[in-house]
Amino acid sequence: MPKRPDALETVMLCLELLRRIPRHGRVSAPDLQKQLKAAGIERELRTIQRQLETLSEHFEIERDDRSKPYGYRWLEHAKGFSAPNLTPQESLLLRLAEEYLNNLLPARLMKSMQGIFEQARYNLAPTGNARLEREWSEKVRVVATSQPLLPPKIKSGILEAVSEALFGNRWLHIDYRNSAGTRREDDVMPLGLAQQGVCLYLVARYRGFDNERILALHRILDVKVSTLTFERPKDFNLKKYDAEGKFGFGDGRRVRLKFCIDKVRGTHLLETPLSTDQSAREIDEDTLEITATVVDSGMLEWWLNGFGEDVWAVSRVELEGGEG
Repeated sequence: MPKRPDALETVMLCLELLRRIPRHGRVSAPDLQKQLKAAGIERELRTIQRQLETLSEHFEIERDDRSKPYGYRWLEHAKGFSAPNLTPQESLLLRLAEEYLNNLLPARLMKSMQGIFEQARYNLAPTGNARLEREWSEKVRVVATSQPLLPPKIKSGILEAVSEALFGNRWLHIDYRNSAGTRREDDVMPLGLAQQGVCLYLVARYRGFDNERILALHRILDVKVSTLTFERPKDFNLKKYDAEGKFGFGDGRRVRLKFCIDKVRGTHLLETPLSTDQSAREIDEDTLEITATVVDSGMLEWWLNGFGEDVWAVSRVELEGGEG
């Protein structure tokens, strides 16, 4: 009886290791130890090495022992270790999540799910039976609404550290260089992570302040996750922060916007209005007058300027209290 918990732990460790052994490329014992730790499973390196040796003897697992640390992978035609209840539809959902939500899910969660993502990729492989599900991922795509740009380079480990602190409500010590080139080290309270186009931004409060700042992850030069936690401010809401136009370089001030626009250029506003209270009327056969309650921001100004001479007679009336 006393040995049953040990036996159960050994079985659970083996299952976790099997889930994380890839079909392509190789994974080492230290790599697997890091993945397990990210999933909250602490095991000594030697324990993992022993289990990998045993598994490679009883499963179709190839061990590359040409150099240390040894690398492990499933043999080319091996069935591998599958999640028994992972349907083709679930595999498709996981693949889409891995591709489009990679930067918005906690890094620890992404690492802990690598085995499941690998299984999803295998289930949707060309040799598999899920043909329609596999084709679906080739039929959908998120497209850019502006000129496509290459994403800025984020230093290795920055996103992982930021997401870990954000997930666990832990303070961050950052070395940050702003757009003007000024460099500063300080402690910040991470409150939210947002992807805008190809860039990732952290919403945070500097220690000793109660207002939010937006920090670009690619401008963080170094970061350390503190062991100290904080109580998440009850007066902060990321959805409200976005709705107030803060990511569009605004301060939440709402205005009644009115402008004239060339009818051809403005027809899309009849299909995708600026606000729920938008109204539009024809001034003549070539002109529309648009009126809507919006958040005044730098992004709004940029959007209006993008129409050039096709937009004119722009006016803004600030609403009392800044609310619509």
